[in-house]
Amino acid sequence: MPAQDYDSQLLESVSVRRRRLRDAVLFGGQRQRRTVDERLGKVFAGVVIAAVLCAGCVGWSFVSHRVLGKASSPYGTSTTAPSSPSAETPIGAPSAR
Repeated sequence: MPAQDYDSQLLESVSVRRRRLRDAVLFGGQRQRRTVDERLGKVFAGVVIAAVLCAGCVGWSFVSHRVLGKASSPYGTSTTAPSSPSAETPIGAPSAR
């Protein structure tokens, strides 16, 4: 069994060494610079995601407006002109003044 014991010790020492190297890379002497770089990457990713969402909303609005057509106006404007009171009175009828 000494061979198995040696193998397990070797595997454990390799895993400890890899963990220490990883920690040294992540939290090395220039720790502050690495955290700024990581934050900058996260901010950039957030901006990209926000831009994609905005583009999707604009695209959805454009497509839905095209599908619905111009049947319903989103601003409530009317295409008919308001009628004037003089136009309602028949010609030759006495006005109520």
